[in-house]
Amino acid sequence: SLMTADPEIGLNAAAVFQALALGETLEDSPVLMVAPRCLQNQVLARIDEEIAHARRGESAYIGLKLNSLTDKTIMGRLIEASQAGVSIDMVVRGICCLVAGLPGVSETVTVYSVVGQLLEHSRIFRFENGGSPRLYLGSADWMQRNLDRRVELVFPVEDEGIVRRVEEVISLTTEDTVNARVQLPDGSYELQDPRGRPVLNCQTELAARARRALQKKEKDINEGLI
Repeated sequence: SLMTADPEIGLNAAAVFQALALGETLEDSPVLMVAPRCLQNQVLARIDEEIAHARRGESAYIGLKLNSLTDKTIMGRLIEASQAGVSIDMVVRGICCLVAGLPGVSETVTVYSVVGQLLEHSRIFRFENGGSPRLYLGSADWMQRNLDRRVELVFPVEDEGIVRRVEEVISLTTEDTVNARVQLPDGSYELQDPRGRPVLNCQTELAARARRALQKKEKDINEGLI
């Protein structure tokens, strides 16, 4: 869970609830991505930016973590991004209708699914942005019901320390050799090949890191450091 004192985010969130109180939804938001009116369009804009970076020979990467991917419009744009040379890692626990690794179609896409002791439920969206990464968190899967028929919020994460912690969630998941399954070009999944890799359970590792962070904070409080 995250809390923010950013007044711009607060004002934008307030506008969302004011619109709902009037039985309306926001047409646009300068900070937040808000379904059903402007979330999909802003996601497509971020993907288009990665396509432009790739075509200019700049670093281009999209890292995603969500529960399901079924929206045809976004999948079509991700395929365009792959064909332009954008590297794409997607951690999709459940339904994923985009097939990775198809020659000439989705060669630069890798799809992972993690099913372990804990229910993977975070939604993370990272865009390389030519070396100045943009990171977002939110409630929305990329499904028609989320993008077109619900009010969903996606918000930017700008604190550098939090950005690094969130990015680790994606990187650790893609390195998991215990619970991670990788999608094959025929749409089936197989456990990630552990050869040449350390044994890593991303859920166990993230839980351990959370415990260490809590213990450090308790220690600092007891010693009067914070």
